[in-house]
Amino acid sequence: MRDVINKMISGEIPHPTVARLVGFKVLSCKDGTAKLSLQTTQNHYNPMGTVHGGILCDIADAAMGIAFASTLEEGESFTTIDLQMSYLRPVWVTTLMASAKVIKRGRTIGLVECEIMDANEKLVAKGNSNCMVLRGEEAKGR
Repeated sequence: MRDVINKMISGEIPHPTVARLVGFKVLSCKDGTAKLSLQTTQNHYNPMGTVHGGILCDIADAAMGIAFASTLEEGESFTTIDLQMSYLRPVWVTTLMASAKVIKRGRTIGLVECEIMDANEKLVAKGNSNCMVLRGEEAKGR
């Protein structure tokens, strides 16, 4: 999994379809951490004229998933089993940075946190998720 992520970062392979759809880019991934960026536009707005919370949730989920994926061993995969977001300030057109870190990695369950900052380095949202490691038949094809 780490090889695939590093190839995305270097541009050897394309980012996943969802990354291209939303517009985020993976900037780094190593040792249980990940950073993503997203240049927001009005295309990301909700009906109230600010960036939709689902967009913030999506980049947090991606950053946390990539951070957790960097801890996997050969033959392992994972799935997110829950995700919680706190929205702290409205967002308009800006560059967002999502920074995720694995807080606790157990044999089966891991806790991951993510902070999303705007271009002025103001915290706009914070999330956390629990991920479950999959092995054997559960990991195949994922």
